[in-house]
Order: sequence, then structure tokens, then C-alpha cells
Amino acid sequence: MPRTLKPIAHPDLWLATLVRYLRSWWYMIHLGAVAAVTALSPSTWRRDSFHATARHIHSSTWQVLPWFALASSLVSLVIIRIVLVTAKSYGLSGFALEMVVRVLVLELIPLSAALFVALRSGMAFDASALGLARAGLSPVAASNEALRRLRRDLVPQLIANAIAVLSLAMVTSVIVLVLAYLNVYGLSIWGLPDYTRTVGRVFAPTVTAGFVVKTVLFGLAVALIPTAAILELQRYPRRLASTVQPGALRLLFVLIVIEAASLTLKYI
Repeated sequence: MPRTLKPIAHPDLWLATLVRYLRSWWYMIHLGAVAAVTALSPSTWRRDSFHATARHIHSSTWQVLPWFALASSLVSLVIIRIVLVTAKSYGLSGFALEMVVRVLVLELIPLSAALFVALRSGMAFDASALGLARAGLSPVAASNEALRRLRRDLVPQLIANAIAVLSLAMVTSVIVLVLAYLNVYGLSIWGLPDYTRTVGRVFAPTVTAGFVVKTVLFGLAVALIPTAAILELQRYPRRLASTVQPGALRLLFVLIVIEAASLTLKYI
């Protein structure tokens, strides 16, 4: 029987499994608190730390920003056209722009930015550590080397991933707002009053604050969860047999919870 089915097949293991999962979540929360305190400590920010942070921000944000913005703009353009044509066919053209802003800018773009950063950067935070553990080294040697690398790059990588999600989401949102205007009003400037009134109605102060908070939480989740999973993996080398990227399911769950909480606060 597969290893993942053992807790279900053996009720006597349920309590131990529950304790393990709770301990794993607590380890992730503890790591986040330690990273936050370390990031706010003046002694952390020496010349090497500044250089490491700048290097990670460059690789996780600046290098991929043009390509992510281009891909997101093309997909968003298709979605905008579909929404506009569908709304026009049902006689709801007046609500098309507001629907585009609410669906694309407020919901889909921050989530897509978080998933993109997670796949490119967050999930590969310390892939070399996994390589060490799979390369035939002893668990102790692999763990010590991985922990050394994580101590050196932990805080810079956490900050870089959080900034990457926020930057990609903000820049792409501005581009999509411009595309939405061009699709609805064309190159004419006479649509600006109606456009600004519609967008302003969508971006009420509470909605804007919720959008920023949600995007920041996405960034922190992408930065923290894969890192905590890899650190924990070094403590339990037997889990290297899993084909699932460390922290992938937990990260997806947290992102869904954040998105569901945001939708609940806005629309219920």
C-alpha cells in the first residue's frame, strides 16, 4: 500500500499524523517570526546582506518582469475582449468595464503573480539542498550544508520573493487598466471621466487596502512556505521520496484561503 495511505488505513496513526501536521504548521509560523525579526534587526543589514538582497530582487523581479507583463497582458487582452463582447450581446455594456477591473485586477492578477513567483523562485529556493540530499551524501552532511546556505540567503530571498509578487501584480494591474480603457473607449480622451469614475467606484478605500494586504500576504506566503518546507525536509530525509515539490500543496491551500477570505470580506 502506498505510504500516503498509511494514516487512513491505520486509525492508530491518526493522532501521530495530526500532531506531525500541527508541528509542521507551527514550524512554518515560527520560521516566519524568526525571519521577520531578523529582517528588522539592524545587525542583519551589512554590506553582504544588501548585495544578496539586491541580487535576489534582480533575479526574481527585474529579469522576469517584462516577460510576465507581456504574457499577462496578452491573456488579459483576450479576457477583456470576451467580457466586452459577452456583455454587449446581453445588453450589459455599462457593467463590462467594472467587471473587467474586479475580475482581472483585483483577483486574477495578484493570484497569477503569486503562482508565477512560487513556480519560478519560491519552489526552487534551495533546490541545491535537495540535490545534496539526493546526491548520496549522508543526511547530516546534506542537512548541514543546506542549513548553511539557508542562513546565508534566507532573509534576502524572503524579501525578494515578497517584493516580486507585489511588483509583478502592481505593474501588470496598471497595464491591464490601460488595455481595458483602450478596448472600451479606443484612443479617444473623452472617455476619461467615465473611466475614472468607474475605476474609482471599484477601488474604494477599503477595497484598495484589501487589495494591497492580499497581495502582501500572497508574497509572504510564497516567500515563507517553500522555505519552511525545505528546511523541514532536511530534518526528515525520508520524505525526499515524494514527487511533490516541497510545500506545493500547503502553499496552494494558503493562497486559496487568502483569496477566499478576501472575496468573503468584499462581497458577503
